[in-house]
Amino acid sequence: MQFNTPEYLQNVQYNNSGNLKARIELHGRFSTNPADWFRWVFDHFQSAPQASLLELGSGSGRLWLRNKDRIPPGWQITLSDNSPGMLADARRNLRDVPHPFEYRQIDAQELPFPDESFDGVIANHMLYHVPNRQKAFAEIKRVLKPQGRLYAATNGENHMYELDGLMDAINPELSRYIDVRFNTRGFNLENGAAQLEPWFSCMEIYPYIDSLQVSEAAPLAAYVCSMIDQKVTAEMKVNPEKVQHHFQEILNRKGVIHIQKSTGLFVAIK
Repeated sequence: MQFNTPEYLQNVQYNNSGNLKARIELHGRFSTNPADWFRWVFDHFQSAPQASLLELGSGSGRLWLRNKDRIPPGWQITLSDNSPGMLADARRNLRDVPHPFEYRQIDAQELPFPDESFDGVIANHMLYHVPNRQKAFAEIKRVLKPQGRLYAATNGENHMYELDGLMDAINPELSRYIDVRFNTRGFNLENGAAQLEPWFSCMEIYPYIDSLQVSEAAPLAAYVCSMIDQKVTAEMKVNPEKVQHHFQEILNRKGVIHIQKSTGLFVAIK
């Protein structure tokens, strides 16, 4: 089975926000940076009080939920995702937010919008999933207005590197499956600038300095299991209880599990 195909990502891994929620909650509870990630990203938005924004791969809508008190009334916001399940979750999560949103199921490689439609396009940890990024960059540039901005968040090569060693102790094959399915190397902090430069006139990279100090086994086990297909875990005779027990033994010895993070944001101007 191919775990990094658009079909798998849409229909299995991201058919709803359950797996994504487990990952967000781990970072929310155990990150050492006191600045909330979603509010930190929002801090970098440079749009006028009257602006049109498109988010690609908006997932469960957490970016807007965490910033519901900061959204200018004049912003026209379109949330998009390739997964109808994700869009349904976003609608539910944002139903009480006092701001209107448009929801569209679209492919980032074929944006169904006229030229120069948006002042900003947001791609929060999703471009590494796009099969043809050059096509997506061309589309993003096309729909951006002159001087419009792309806000593209991604990870670095060493993001959560310690997970490999933690999983090797359970089964050396597990880290290989995690790497294949959630491989961010296609677009990361180290190679993203070179991919964006042909399409944009100006670009800045903003690092988000952070790490995890995990003191509970269950949330870390939930995070790991959210990334491994159930068929794989069944074949390897690995279950969430076994993973959690493994992490609890480490915590009993060390008291805390340290995991480095490498994350940041590209801001590119058309």
